[in-house]
Amino acid sequence: MDYHQPVLLKECLDGLRIKPDGVYVDVTFGGGGHSKAILEKLGPKGKLFAFDQDKDAANNLPADERLTFIPQNFMYMKNFLRMYEVKQVDGILADLGVSSHQFDIADRGFSIRFEAELDMRMNQASKKTAATVLNEYDENQLKQIFRSYGEVDNAYKLVKLITDARITQPITNTEQLKNIIAPCTPKFKDHQYLAKVFQALRIEVNDEMDVLKEMLKQALEVLSVGGRLVVMSYHSLEDRLVKNFIKSGNFEGEAVKDFYGNIARPFELITRKPITPSDEEIEKNSRSRSAKLRVAEKI
Repeated sequence: MDYHQPVLLKECLDGLRIKPDGVYVDVTFGGGGHSKAILEKLGPKGKLFAFDQDKDAANNLPADERLTFIPQNFMYMKNFLRMYEVKQVDGILADLGVSSHQFDIADRGFSIRFEAELDMRMNQASKKTAATVLNEYDENQLKQIFRSYGEVDNAYKLVKLITDARITQPITNTEQLKNIIAPCTPKFKDHQYLAKVFQALRIEVNDEMDVLKEMLKQALEVLSVGGRLVVMSYHSLEDRLVKNFIKSGNFEGEAVKDFYGNIARPFELITRKPITPSDEEIEKNSRSRSAKLRVAEKI
């Protein structure tokens, strides 16, 4: 199996509108599928900077001097670009979420399919794991996480089962967690429910919402006028942040007016509605099903 099959590849490349001598950033290198396709469209003077905090991603690097790989979280994008004396870039691509590789490696703990330690760290050097969250957060913190990041309806009952169980012994692996929360897992919808629970834990472990916000703010700073921002998200929380930010420059989606009463827009929307995968792509890669791609151009 491929490390990660790039989703909406042609649409991402079209959105970036790559110039042969341009400077581009792939903030989620992963298996390198999008990056390799960008490099194919760059000329000898073009440059690509790629970020990924997962140490496994470094195994996928092509031998190409136009590529600079930075093994860090993309929330540090602006600082590292400055270190390489890059002030402005022509395009930024972000393919958010978890790679197929991360889902398919059982001991990473991302998937509900395997029995594994409750890890879920994208950066394996980080100390906070899903087990840390489940065993050390108080009831109010846990309820907030499952309601906000998982949009779980019965968060109170879910958290009560978790906090009661951890009194007896720590919750350390995926099967143990699934057994503990079985009484509040809906019959015939268990897969969707568990996916929401695991999503909420993963977002908290990796601080995904705050990291995304930071990247979007930095993207507005480092993109040149006419530069493209191409973002692919996989759940409504991410997509809402992206949609609001490219529309208004803030995460609430509130219109900001200048001194003369004109609405100040940081971006021109290239996609009025998100691009989604075709039936053919979903059939080839079922994990692309929930993808939503938005493209904007800095004004």
